[in-house]
Amino acid sequence: MRVVAGRYGGRTLKAPRGRDVRPTADRVREALFSILGPPDGLAVLDLFAGSGALGIEALSRGAASALLVERDPRAAAVIRANIAALGLAEPEAVVFAGPARAALRSASAGGDTYDLVFLDPPYRSAPELGRELSAALGPLLAGGGRVVAESDRRAPLELTLPLVHERRYGDTLIRIHTHGT
Repeated sequence: MRVVAGRYGGRTLKAPRGRDVRPTADRVREALFSILGPPDGLAVLDLFAGSGALGIEALSRGAASALLVERDPRAAAVIRANIAALGLAEPEAVVFAGPARAALRSASAGGDTYDLVFLDPPYRSAPELGRELSAALGPLLAGGGRVVAESDRRAPLELTLPLVHERRYGDTLIRIHTHGT
C-alpha cells in the first residue's frame, strides 16, 4: 500500500496484520480524491482509521490537519509508525487510540469541527452504526462539510445526511454525504 499523490506520493504505508483491517485500495483512494477534489486547508477526521491511509492521503494532498481514530492498539501503533515515517507530527496529524464514540464525544466537547470525515467501520458493524454516526457527526461538521462512507455494497452504512454521490468498486460502496452550506 502506498500514498497515491501529493507531497508523500509513492511512499509506502504499513498496514496492520490480520484480517480485522482492510485498507482502502490505492485505486479506490485515487478515484475518491478525484471526486472530492483537493483537500487544501481542510480539517479531516478519519474514524475507524485502520492503517491511516485515508487521513494520510488527505494530508499528502494538502489538508491542514487530520485526527485519525482507531480503537485497535496494534493498528493505532501502525498509524503512528506511518505518520512518523513521513515526518508528520502533531498538530498536523493526531492519533486517537480509542473507540470512535469516545473520539466523537471528545471532539464535540472541545467544539471541534471538520470539513471532511472518512467513515470506514468494520463492514459487519456498518448497518447498525448509521443513525448513531449521523447524530454524532452533525454538530462536528463545518458548513458544507462532507462525509465519505465506505462499506460493503450488500450491507451499506446508511447515514441520514444528504447523499450527493455514490460509486461502487467491486463489493466496496463509497457514498459521499454533505452537511448544509
